Parts: sequence; C-alpha cells; structure tokens
Amino acid sequence: GERGGLVRSRLGRTCPPPSAGWRELTAAGDGDAPVAAAAQALRSRGRFTRNFVVQATAADWALALLGSLRRRLTAIGQARLVFFQHDEVIVHTPSGLAGDVVAAVHASAGEARRLLFGDTPVVFPMEIAVVDRYSDAK
Repeated sequence: GERGGLVRSRLGRTCPPPSAGWRELTAAGDGDAPVAAAAQALRSRGRFTRNFVVQATAADWALALLGSLRRRLTAIGQARLVFFQHDEVIVHTPSGLAGDVVAAVHASAGEARRLLFGDTPVVFPMEIAVVDRYSDAK
C-alpha cells in the first residue's frame, strides 16, 4: 500500500509495483513542497492498492463464476454463454430451458462465493432477467 509494497487479490492477482519516480518522490523529504507531494503520492498509492484488492478479487469471483457456469451450461445442453462484461453475463438458451439457466447462474454464484471466501453469510446478489431480446434485459 502506502509503503510501496505489493497487494494481492484473493486468488493472487498482484498489483503493479510503484514506479521509480514514485519511490524517488516518497523517499525525498527536503522542504515543505516535497514533503506535501510525497504525502499525496503515498495517499494516492494507498487508495490505488485498496481499490486494487477489491476490484481484482471481484474479477477473481467473476472468473470462478464463469468457469462454474460454463460447466453447468454444458450439462444443460443447448444453453450458450455468449457475453460477459464487468458485471453482466448473457446466456442464450431456448425459452424452455430458461429456468434451468437461472438456477445454474445462482448455483455458480454460490460456488464462486464458497471457492473464494469459504463458508460466509455474505450474499452476492444476482439480478437475473429472462427476456426474448437482449435489448429488453435492462
């Protein structure tokens, strides 16, 4: 964090190290301006690393969810994972299998939660929309 160390996500994604310029700036301490600039750089690095852990762990969770979901969709048969971006997953399936796909998404979210965080009471809510056209999903 603020000391220039590396932080990691739950599954080990590692943040980039601080630049040589950051190290030089934060090692300086002569005069008021360099001290203020160094303090600001330290705080900025701290914010970056705290955010990195959260965002990278969310990406770890999404990766685990997608792996589980692909396996479950294969078992369903005609359902296909067609899109994933940030916090949105789109599955194309015959309407008769939509209930099975919804159950697979929920089960995959639970499996990913247990894989990353063990037995936790924390709930990761999933808002699922079953629609006839992609444009109707939101």
